[in-house]
Amino acid sequence: MARRRLPLHRICSICILSLFSSRQPIRLRQNSMLKIEIDNGSGFCFGVTTAIKKAEEELAAGSQLYCLGDIVHNGMECERLRQMGLITINHEQMRQLHHVKVLLRAHGEPPETYELAKRNDIEIIDATCPVVLQLQRRIKRQYEQSLAPTSSTQEEKTSDENPSISSKPKGTAQIVIFGKPGHAEVLGLVGQTANRAIVVAHFEDVSKLDFTRDIYLYSQTTKNLGEFHRIIEYIQQHISPSATFMSFDTICRQVANRMPNICNFAARHDLVLFVCGHKSSNGKVLFGECRRVNSNSYQIESAAEIDAKWLKGVKTIGICGATSTPKWLMEECRDYIIAHSNIDTNTSDDE
Repeated sequence: MARRRLPLHRICSICILSLFSSRQPIRLRQNSMLKIEIDNGSGFCFGVTTAIKKAEEELAAGSQLYCLGDIVHNGMECERLRQMGLITINHEQMRQLHHVKVLLRAHGEPPETYELAKRNDIEIIDATCPVVLQLQRRIKRQYEQSLAPTSSTQEEKTSDENPSISSKPKGTAQIVIFGKPGHAEVLGLVGQTANRAIVVAHFEDVSKLDFTRDIYLYSQTTKNLGEFHRIIEYIQQHISPSATFMSFDTICRQVANRMPNICNFAARHDLVLFVCGHKSSNGKVLFGECRRVNSNSYQIESAAEIDAKWLKGVKTIGICGATSTPKWLMEECRDYIIAHSNIDTNTSDDE
């Protein structure tokens, strides 16, 4: 008895359903198996997720909403929100606005931005990351303490304990921030010190500090933990006995822990696709780690940048990204590979 053939559209429907409803291999051709894995540790951090959620809620309610700077360093996600109605502006454009709503992204802003909003009757939707906000407050307190006058009793006590300290003029302490100059978060941190904080971009810059003066060291929340510790060790070795040095580990652990995790992820795949916007500082660091452990790693901003030549001869593909990479974009890259590959495919998420 002859077998009944299924219509072509029915076969396509079955293939699509199997792709999204099952982790079983999708039989495209009888050939070798290709495993595609999306890193569960990649994607938006808590701060970015919260900022985007606030923007979506305001837009869904029908509000006209401005965002001061790109809400996230990812062009695809920014375009998605632009189509929903989000208007991205810079600081100069904000000065021209009155009686509107402006969202402050997770990076945070200096005090001047809040003062401008008050003058122009602008309603602030504050999506500053709680970790960044806490860091801003710590730096501001430290700066104010460095300017505060010391009572005579305090001076006498300090002089007895360490005569060299009582002679220090107020405001000479150096508040140092390990971070990327010009980065939105760093500008917000420096703003807490009336723009007097010193920004150290790399370990090599530390030697320019004045080691005869007090140093209070902080870090941008997304910086490399290893390099931060090297800076601490260098200052400890060179600080004058008459000066005070204190360091504060202000690196976000959700971000810091991604470094070893993404290295392990990259090492177990033949090919790594790192999905990330080209503006992301965090992305540059993480992609650098991917390349260090797996030379067959490529940074892409969207599925359209995937080169078919990269897929030749590989059996496992790892897809990962930065704290500014949306999950849907990594999934889109996975689906693109499935649609354009000529081999059996097994998809999974990293556990």
